[in-house]
Amino acid sequence: MAGTDAVARQVGAVEAEVEAVAARLRPRFRRRAAHRHAGAYLRGLLGEVERKNGWQLAEHAGYSHPRTMQRVLDRSAWEADEVRDDLRAFVIEHLSEPDGVLVVDETGFLKKGRHSCGVARQYSGTAGRIENCQIGVFLGYAGAKERAGIDRALYLPKDWAEDAERRAAAGVPAGVEFRTKPRLALEMIERALDAGVPARWVVADEVYGSDGKLRRALEAREQPYVLAVKRNEKPTTWPPYAPPGQVAASEVAGALEPEAWQRLSCGDGAQGERLYDWACVPLRPALREGWAHALLVRRHPTEPDEVAYYLVYAPAGTPLAEIVRAAGCRWAIENVFKLAKGQAGLDDYEVRSWTGWHRHTILALLALAILAAAVAEKGAPRRTGSSSRSASPSSAAS
Repeated sequence: MAGTDAVARQVGAVEAEVEAVAARLRPRFRRRAAHRHAGAYLRGLLGEVERKNGWQLAEHAGYSHPRTMQRVLDRSAWEADEVRDDLRAFVIEHLSEPDGVLVVDETGFLKKGRHSCGVARQYSGTAGRIENCQIGVFLGYAGAKERAGIDRALYLPKDWAEDAERRAAAGVPAGVEFRTKPRLALEMIERALDAGVPARWVVADEVYGSDGKLRRALEAREQPYVLAVKRNEKPTTWPPYAPPGQVAASEVAGALEPEAWQRLSCGDGAQGERLYDWACVPLRPALREGWAHALLVRRHPTEPDEVAYYLVYAPAGTPLAEIVRAAGCRWAIENVFKLAKGQAGLDDYEVRSWTGWHRHTILALLALAILAAAVAEKGAPRRTGSSSRSASPSSAAS
């Protein structure tokens, strides 16, 4: 009974936090009724609801018709970006720490037809193939205790951005132009850093790591990063680490001596610790004194042909174990997607508009952040619901 009572108290703490967060959102809504309905929407996202769509959220809230919930996503007067700022402040308050990591990644939302904003035949990592889908670029925050999503942007393919008729039908604001995924990511990163989110590192996969504009923007902010790149990426080398020039990442890795590798864990995975062999090779001094550019190489311990590459920008003397820890945080965003879709209805929306997508996704991320904070601070169990589905950039070559 004692254990049951403890769980009940923890679940109660989650529900109390939902009410507190909902109350904090009141200034974002012009009408009291709209705020009340948004609070019901938020509670429903964390409730025992099979699918977090308008009908079932309305039923959970005791409404007789889904239109009340649907208005939260379309006609109610409120700004999703203001709630995004509230979400970010909540994460700073409850989950932030000096060694936190900002993680960029994208996820697909499979759709039928051609009317949902931004939908197109495009590659979806969720499906592992080209599908008819929307793509959202997300910014996650990973700390030692928990992780959460803090921002998102709907990717609008160029054909969509240039089609005035489809833009108008989906309510795309006039000022929205075509932006690449790395540009969307950089805008979110800069918003987070400008707002004071403490981030020791920024990490992302090859789509973002291969973008020179994104890397240079982070360097201009003196922001350390570990960004994945393809094997044919050709970073610049410079004395004293190497002759002036450019060399493919795979060639750098191929020239490594056996003693250059260290077996380290980059964090826990579904099957236990993620153990790989790692090496860090300095490439050139950075413009900022005392900093360096390097190439981090990851090799599978039993399948040596399975190799990954990362560009690193960090203070000279940063231990290899710390760089590896940052690289491993990239998987944290996958966990965020899994939890947000399985527990907070991130992919259960039934809206087609630009506004509806941004409103639903920010409320889903806020619901997930509330749950993450409860897990971190109270030890509350996650509720799945019935639909649960030492080396450095300057010394590593020596």
